[in-house]
Amino acid sequence: MTKAERLGVMQRFVYRKRRFTLRELMDEFGISRSTALRDVASLEEIGLPLYAEHGRGGGYRLLETASLPPVSFNDRELLALYFAMQALRSFSGEPFNVSLQAIDAKFLDILSPEQREEIERFRHRVAFVHGEQAEPGEYLEELLRSAVRGRTLRILYASPGRKSASRHIQPFAVYAARGSWYCRSFDLDKREYRVFRCDRIRSVEPSDAEPAAGWESLDLRSAHTLRQPSSEAVYFRCRAAEADEARLKRSLYPTMELVRERGSLYLTGSYEPQETGFMLDYLAGFGEALRILEPASLKEKLRDYYLRRIERL
Repeated sequence: MTKAERLGVMQRFVYRKRRFTLRELMDEFGISRSTALRDVASLEEIGLPLYAEHGRGGGYRLLETASLPPVSFNDRELLALYFAMQALRSFSGEPFNVSLQAIDAKFLDILSPEQREEIERFRHRVAFVHGEQAEPGEYLEELLRSAVRGRTLRILYASPGRKSASRHIQPFAVYAARGSWYCRSFDLDKREYRVFRCDRIRSVEPSDAEPAAGWESLDLRSAHTLRQPSSEAVYFRCRAAEADEARLKRSLYPTMELVRERGSLYLTGSYEPQETGFMLDYLAGFGEALRILEPASLKEKLRDYYLRRIERL
């Protein structure tokens, strides 16, 4: 890190801390005492309003009226930000109904002529293509805001082959996978973890139900601790192809895991009886990469699944 880069990061560190000691500056940036003193002097020279506090427990303090100056980005950071925005275009149904064209125009306005020229050159040489378009439905924004703010919702949910049902939920995470957006939630009526497809949610309104205890600690990583198989759950075990290990890891659900035993790879887990159709679609999607070992009933159902598909050809 050059001195200029270090001072930029140090400036944000100082605004975040508001008060700091020389030792904290040395530890944070791995610099000597003399370098820290020179850096403090450099920060003051560029207009950072610092004053020293002498005596035991002293250090440096930022004036309360000071505000963080505009953040600047280097060329590599600007390119990364720009292409992150372009990647969003590859999804259908933009969350928050944000106009990416307007953001794109504002972003390009703040660039130097040289940076804009480089962006234009890259624009026609890089593409972001997803195999499946993720459909978010109408209420993605409400679901995400509720997940962040701990709000409970009453939703009308249309499960395949069933009447739409009212549910009280505590959303805690939203993600896109396999062509759909999903909302991980705690079902406040059944007191169980559930995953809802966002495009199957027909209506959303605030609920007066109390938030689930400890909702602040729930996130995308929490699902495996919440999903508990029912007494009717069906346990399965499949032999997995080594070459497809990475693809399988990206497609695991909370009730599944990849395990290695005696040098071989296996996919194990459970599913509820009403999820049999989903399991057949899931297994068929991996073709020869998965071979069902148990239960025998699942193997028979998958065979019938393939026969039905062949008959439709």
